[in-house]
Amino acid sequence: MSDKPAADQPSADQDQFSTQGAYVHTGEEFVRDTNYIEDRITRDADAGPNGEPGWPVEPGRYRLVVARACPWAHRATIVRRLLGLEDAISLGICGPTHDSRSWTFDLDPDAKDPVLGIERLQEAYFQRFPDYPRGITVPAIVDVPSGAVVTNNFPQITLDLSTEWVDYHRPGAPDLYPEELREEIDEVSKRIFTEINNGVYRCGFAGSQESYDKAYDRLFAALDWLEERLSGQRYLVGDSITEADIRLFTTLVRFDAVYHGHFKCNRNKLTEMPVLSAYARDLFQTPGFGDTVNFEQIKQHYYIVHTDLNPTQIVPKGPEEDVWLAPHGREALGGHPFGDGTPPERAATEA
Repeated sequence: MSDKPAADQPSADQDQFSTQGAYVHTGEEFVRDTNYIEDRITRDADAGPNGEPGWPVEPGRYRLVVARACPWAHRATIVRRLLGLEDAISLGICGPTHDSRSWTFDLDPDAKDPVLGIERLQEAYFQRFPDYPRGITVPAIVDVPSGAVVTNNFPQITLDLSTEWVDYHRPGAPDLYPEELREEIDEVSKRIFTEINNGVYRCGFAGSQESYDKAYDRLFAALDWLEERLSGQRYLVGDSITEADIRLFTTLVRFDAVYHGHFKCNRNKLTEMPVLSAYARDLFQTPGFGDTVNFEQIKQHYYIVHTDLNPTQIVPKGPEEDVWLAPHGREALGGHPFGDGTPPERAATEA
């Protein structure tokens, strides 16, 4: 996908598929492409952005395609589990690595998605847009009857799972995007995206010392802001988990395993930031978070695919994962993870 200015908009994991591993452009700052397929799945099936027919909420019709390795897709996996949408939206899982063409279903028998019957996610994109010119990204929602991609607009996907699929939420599902807190959630999420979610990529894919230094300073200024903000409150906004916490968690859980070394975000490790590390452990130990993390696949993706950063493709053995189970003490700050709701009871391994 093209590197157009990202401004302050969130975007999908716009990995460049034209040349495997070619992410760093010498002398340039990393800029994320923010173009998506902007169709939405809604209760009233409004028309799409170009006037085409809308996509109605319909249980069993759609397949959410993710990769355990990808932080942007990880958000959708967490939200689907917290809301109990497993029976309404099936889950397809790509392997942690990809070649120059697309994410593949190499973890499945015969290397094909068992529902869509395809080997590459690219096939669903081409079914909708035969000449699709951009990156083949996850998460993506695919219309099962037609085999065509509906959307890869990941920030909107999770919001729509919360607000448009409410008739199919499990009993006791939390409100991850409460109306009275949306303005603050959006404001906090915007800063988290620009400075942290995308900030680690700006460090890792910087093409000059100057662009790296600027990205590094912005990233750690934002992490220091969060360290202070979370010192007196358990969650980012309000007294329970919201969309903002989910968006932050998927970067934090990858920080020491990948971003600290691979992306040169090395002022300190997450474990050396007492408030943020305790906050991240609190979420990790909450059903729906840690049980959706696969550290091995996370490391395989970054260290194998990014050959310009790691030409040997050696995957590090560490860090040790048991640190995530250490006591966090965040209960003392009050709050309830699921608000008036309850934790998901369904096993995370159930697709």
